[in-house]
Amino acid sequence: MRTPIRRPALAVLFALALCACARTAPAADGRAAAQAFLARNAKAPGVHVTQSGLQYRVFHAGPAGGPRPKPADEVKVDYEGKLISGEVFDSSFARGSPAVMTVRDLVPGWQEALQLMRPGDEWLLYVPPSLGYGDRAAGPIPPGSVLIFKIDLIGVLPDASSVGRG
Repeated sequence: MRTPIRRPALAVLFALALCACARTAPAADGRAAAQAFLARNAKAPGVHVTQSGLQYRVFHAGPAGGPRPKPADEVKVDYEGKLISGEVFDSSFARGSPAVMTVRDLVPGWQEALQLMRPGDEWLLYVPPSLGYGDRAAGPIPPGSVLIFKIDLIGVLPDASSVGRG
């Protein structure tokens, strides 16, 4: 009498184990693909790699004396974000309107890059998963993804909370 109950229970446990394996495999594949891409890309001509692992290429440098954004500042940017597959997941260029964002509210890779940039700079960022969304999915972005962004920094809008303070 115990045998009929054991078989279905074992079948359920086996099915759950298979489902668990199926869910972790794509994330592991994504991490491996991300690591391979970043290792190759780091050796490409013109690619700079920061201590955190952020990679970037400068397409155009703006005027040398311009202000660098601080975490509390807002920035006006045009950008396009895509995956290493080439799939575009977001683009202010496509919307026809630049975006205004607070630096500290962005993924760590953007925060780091923007604080190195000046208005007029046009960069291509290669954001490792650890500086992007990590092992979480975010809309159309799979877990463990490298994020590639073309960013044109149009302007820096000083921290609104400090305006008028003396």
